[in-house]
Amino acid sequence: MVSYSSCPSIKNILLLDSEGKRVAVKYFSDEWPTNTSKIAFEKFVFSKTVKTNARTEAEITLLDDNIIIYKFVQDLHFFVTGGDDENEIVLASVLQGFFDAVTLLLRNNVDKREALENLDLILLCLDEIVDGGMILETNGPLIAEKVTSHSMDADSPLSEQTLTQAWATAREHLTRTLLK
Repeated sequence: MVSYSSCPSIKNILLLDSEGKRVAVKYFSDEWPTNTSKIAFEKFVFSKTVKTNARTEAEITLLDDNIIIYKFVQDLHFFVTGGDDENEIVLASVLQGFFDAVTLLLRNNVDKREALENLDLILLCLDEIVDGGMILETNGPLIAEKVTSHSMDADSPLSEQTLTQAWATAREHLTRTLLK
């Protein structure tokens, strides 16, 4: 049996609007078992951080034995929560990776309306970053690339694909041809 106690873990990733309402959230901990407790936690975190100036750089706070790294951009508030024994730099790299990936996916137009229109991409982004609390990836451009490769249909015209996706499609077609 493998022990994951030494691996950094994430309790949740929150993307809230400027009023503290959910845009996209993902919980990886049983600390908040009900939807009501999750919403209460989100309101608590928002109320404690809303008056800070986390627009230029990420900020860090300790609330209820949780380390919370957060950053605000326009009308979106990004939060990453870990236990009080987690490494703040690791949590900050998860937040930065999430923020960078969302920025790329929303084409530098990071606001609530654009985020809601592309909610599927943001949720896929969360899935690429953390799985069951375990950190999978923190590199924003790589996360965005993985998300776009999931959302791009291999049968779509090559003119609508990026160069990397076109190469992947060509490789896939060649592999299928050779295996027949």
